[in-house]
Amino acid sequence: MAGKDVNTMKISPVVWKNGDVIKWEDANIHVMSHVIHYGSSVFEGIRCYNTSQGSAVFRLPEHIQRLLNSAKIYRMDPPYSREEICNATVNLIRESELDSCYIRPVVFRGLDMDNPSFGVYGMNNPIDTYIAMWQWGKYLGEEAIENGIDVCVSSWNRITSNSMPAMAKAGANYMNSQLIKMEAKLLGFAEGIALDDRGFVSEGSGENLFIVNNGKLITPPLGASILPGITRDSVIQIAREMGIEVIETSIQRSALYLADELFFTGTAAEISPIRSVDHIKVGNGKRGEMTKAFQDEFFAIIDARRPAPNNAQWLTFIADAEEKKTAVA
Repeated sequence: MAGKDVNTMKISPVVWKNGDVIKWEDANIHVMSHVIHYGSSVFEGIRCYNTSQGSAVFRLPEHIQRLLNSAKIYRMDPPYSREEICNATVNLIRESELDSCYIRPVVFRGLDMDNPSFGVYGMNNPIDTYIAMWQWGKYLGEEAIENGIDVCVSSWNRITSNSMPAMAKAGANYMNSQLIKMEAKLLGFAEGIALDDRGFVSEGSGENLFIVNNGKLITPPLGASILPGITRDSVIQIAREMGIEVIETSIQRSALYLADELFFTGTAAEISPIRSVDHIKVGNGKRGEMTKAFQDEFFAIIDARRPAPNNAQWLTFIADAEEKKTAVA
């Protein structure tokens, strides 16, 4: 069953819903579902790459664990284990016949048709789990990986961790992200950088942020209202393997203007250089040498041309068990 083309975007014709595979067009919910009115969803963004050793999902168990962690924070209890959701993802990719794709698992509060509940309190609403996937190119543009992007510091602060849990990848959090992204785009920038409630650098609308200064890699700590990014963690591990000092600390806004290099990380953005902030050129105004070095190592790992740091298993291959034996982890 081949993927369907929708406005040139190839979308999987099947979706996983609560243990069953259904058609894309049947993946619908009721307008009175709790998630529509109150934003009660958690989700993940995961990439499957067409590597030199066959199709493989990048850090699938870590992503699904974060999904379940997010659900737990919001007192949602999907009846599926990490292994079950991982297996469902792999099987759905096989059925979709997509050699590379972006994967979107989502858990949300739905609607009990026999005993509907419409208030803010959602504990009586059923928990639904879906997985959809589609082919998606570079989130910030194909040219962004090499040429970098222009960004601004947003007028919107990142949500505080004592008002909304930043550790959870929740749909409601992304209303804040939408404000940051819309403002940036309307002002002519590719992306925005949010500050936290103290005025320190937090993250982009959907990306973690790194600074390179004097050969050191600097990034906001996990306590700074940022999502614990899987790609963020990957870059930190790669940097340490390369012998580069990694510093997790509070970052002032002005440090963005004085950085030797800046880049975003994220599943969608991968590793995307930043060439200017608020029209102030970063470094030489193009991708820096260290950013490129991280990209080279990262893309070699996701292409199965070299092992991950500490020989960790970062790739889940879609191939059958016999074919997996020859794949590079």
